[in-house]
Amino acid sequence: MRKYFLSLAAVSLFYTYSQACAWSDPDYEYFNLFTQSIIKDKSYLPFLHSYSTRFYADFKPSEIPDENIDAWKRFFNNQFSYAETDYLVNKMSINDLNALKKGNTTNPLLIKAGPGFYRKYSEAVDYLIEAKYLEPYMRIKYVANPNAFFYSGPQNTLNATSLDYQKTISALTSLYNTARNPEIKQRYGYQLVRFNHYTRNYDAAVHAFKTYVQPIQLKGAPYIMALDQLAGAQRGLGQDSEANWNFFQVFKDSRSRKESAFVSMKLSDTAAFNNMLKRAQTDEDKNMAYFLLGYDEFTNPIPVMEKMYAINPDSEILKVMAVRSINELERSYLPIYYYDNSNTITQTDSADNPAKASTSTTSVTEKKELSFWQKVVRFFKNLFSSPKKGDSDTATEEDDEKLLNNPNRIPLFTKNNYYYDEQKKDFLEDLEKFTDKVKEKTADEYWQIADAYLKFLKKDYKASTEILQSIKTSNPEYKEQIQRMKLLNDIVSQPRIDADYEDHLMKNYAAYFKDQPDQKKDSTSNADYYIPSPSTKDFLKDVLANRYFLQGEDAKSFLISNKLSDLQYGPDLNLVKNVEAFYRKPQKTEFEQQIIAENLDDVGNIDAFFALIYGDHAMKLGDFANAKSYYVKAQNFSGIPRKDWSDQANTIVPMKYATGAYNGFSNIPDLVFGHNVWVSYTSSPAESMEKEDYSAFPFIKPSMNKLELADALLRLKQAGNSKGAKAAKANQLIGNLLYNTSILGYYRQLFVMDLDNTNGGKYDFQNQKRKITYQYYYKNFPSLSYLEPDNFDLSIGYYNKALSLSTDREQKTRILFQMASAEQGKYYQYEANSNVNIDYSDPKWSEKQDAHQNQLDDIKNQRYRTYFTVLRNQYADTQTAQKLMGSCSYLDYFMK
Repeated sequence: MRKYFLSLAAVSLFYTYSQACAWSDPDYEYFNLFTQSIIKDKSYLPFLHSYSTRFYADFKPSEIPDENIDAWKRFFNNQFSYAETDYLVNKMSINDLNALKKGNTTNPLLIKAGPGFYRKYSEAVDYLIEAKYLEPYMRIKYVANPNAFFYSGPQNTLNATSLDYQKTISALTSLYNTARNPEIKQRYGYQLVRFNHYTRNYDAAVHAFKTYVQPIQLKGAPYIMALDQLAGAQRGLGQDSEANWNFFQVFKDSRSRKESAFVSMKLSDTAAFNNMLKRAQTDEDKNMAYFLLGYDEFTNPIPVMEKMYAINPDSEILKVMAVRSINELERSYLPIYYYDNSNTITQTDSADNPAKASTSTTSVTEKKELSFWQKVVRFFKNLFSSPKKGDSDTATEEDDEKLLNNPNRIPLFTKNNYYYDEQKKDFLEDLEKFTDKVKEKTADEYWQIADAYLKFLKKDYKASTEILQSIKTSNPEYKEQIQRMKLLNDIVSQPRIDADYEDHLMKNYAAYFKDQPDQKKDSTSNADYYIPSPSTKDFLKDVLANRYFLQGEDAKSFLISNKLSDLQYGPDLNLVKNVEAFYRKPQKTEFEQQIIAENLDDVGNIDAFFALIYGDHAMKLGDFANAKSYYVKAQNFSGIPRKDWSDQANTIVPMKYATGAYNGFSNIPDLVFGHNVWVSYTSSPAESMEKEDYSAFPFIKPSMNKLELADALLRLKQAGNSKGAKAAKANQLIGNLLYNTSILGYYRQLFVMDLDNTNGGKYDFQNQKRKITYQYYYKNFPSLSYLEPDNFDLSIGYYNKALSLSTDREQKTRILFQMASAEQGKYYQYEANSNVNIDYSDPKWSEKQDAHQNQLDDIKNQRYRTYFTVLRNQYADTQTAQKLMGSCSYLDYFMK
């Protein structure tokens, strides 16, 4: 991981190939543009689609009213609101109710109820007093499994067995017999069933239900609660079929207990489901049974939905199945990050520009050759059009139809990297046909909205918009969904995002692209620890990033998804040039200025940032004069933009560089011209590196910035063009610097926008083997790293010159060893490009692997041991060779 504390680079690991990690959350990996919760019956909210939790939980509990509270509200003749009734039943203390009974209440709600409240509802108040007395004990006694692997923690000592069984049963039976109101009477019956269930007197619980609950011909909330307890007792008796059926009735008739009833049902096999379906007599029961089947088996929901449709096209639970199906599809069509499973990276020789290589290889159409007349027309169009009209400097020549039909135009079906992806199927066509059929049979506008959304996923934006325009509804949730989809269709259907359309975006949809004042993070909070849920704004930016990319506008595609500072993680020169060209563009549209260009402002001095990238690139190529010309412009560089935690501000802030610390431009030690004592990147410079004799070159300072370093290299190069020992030393020092700043060197971070040499992806020869090809956009740019491979022949060239000029055998030994080290780098590059993929299931895997390794060893010894061989044959007797053998085990092995 990059040295960027809690940076986008770290966060973006959440979205890429590492998404199978334990902390990855699949419910944060799509945009949820079709709001699942617009279903009318909110009691089914827990059964909406979710991967991170067993049940959907992205709603307020108050959205599912409790039928028990509703029953009490009606019982009190709607004298209280729902919230007041909930307070009275669930939260008010038993002391307040006893005070009411004695006529001296001080509770504001009971005072509001009036002095005659207890007289009118005495049986209800007496029941609530008894229920509140029992409630702390109403749980089953936990009995730990002695073989349990996990410790469940301390248990609540209060449970049903804490009460005297006979006294409690007698009291409840007496209260039952005394009560005159049937509903209150049934509530006492519920308490009898529950108490017996929780004391594990399962037979008595079943008897209590038949004796005290069932005879009262009421099927409201008290009956449902008692039935729930009866089913639990039947489960305790091993009567699984009866228990399943009664839990099923609770699931069907209750609003607030559906989730717990579903958990309590055990439909673990086909026989259990078939038994339930056989007992289902009404269409409603059969429909509900099919819903449970479809909920548990969700690889392809259409067959089950067809059965539900045949029973009742107006069924609310059919809409639940449909919205789950839409959500399943949406996860594949609208993930938060598109990546290509088969061609994310290509060999380095595939193309100079990864973005352009991607665009050219994935487009289904070839660039059309213009006729002479078309060229004339285009010439005059460009001549007389306004600057705004000719705004896309890098726009491709594809016409609108080709852009609309580009196979990489999102949304499109893709697969992510989760275990369940192998089960995913693209059933969009089937679901669209099904939805088309249902909307003809029902008046609920939901099905029209769903149909319009599926057509949006299919990229049939015209049909989607026509459906949306025709919908007449008063449902506020439906209206909001329709409005959002109209916006999506407008933006996604646009063939080319040009200046005029950018003006249209700012005029009509600016709020979707800007953070509103109340949405911005508090600078004193630690909200940066958490990844925000993907939003419509994020999706729209993805769409635009994709469109700009396909149009060839790389800079805008990059900047709408990334910060300018993100270029530090993979400073591809072509992309950098495009981004700089956008930065310097004189007449930006309002959208470019306010939405895209805002991502430029996080690197301090922008000119210096670009100059440093170019200067570093020139240094890697050994072009010291060009590097110096760029470093002159980089003197105001404020440091590689990194983040750090601030205890004082309690948040993440731009990192401040300590005095004397390397910041990407300044404070480079003269050890960069030295040589390795041993290879240890984690050791201090004094332990790993040793100085050369710089006395002949006073311009090499103990500490330099990159401008001074480039100047020193130019002077060394000039000195190296003469003859003698000084020239030999000058060339040797240049060779040292080039090697020390290569992927193998102790100072490998100097010219690749890094702060230290800590291991990471950019220092992996395997990564340098391949060049990233972006197929859809530049989103999550920091999460993939690529650096141009080092040209070790540059350092070898300078060493060779030093070797030919030197007459000192000790110096020649040192030079040869450095040349051999650089040659080793060439071998590592060859090896990284020569890997073979041998199927591990191949019975001859080990044999083939050994043969390949033997082949590599032969090539290494034949082609990449030139300078080790010369050192062994001609300089083995030098003191330097003996010293090197002591610190380099491989040289010691090779010499022997």
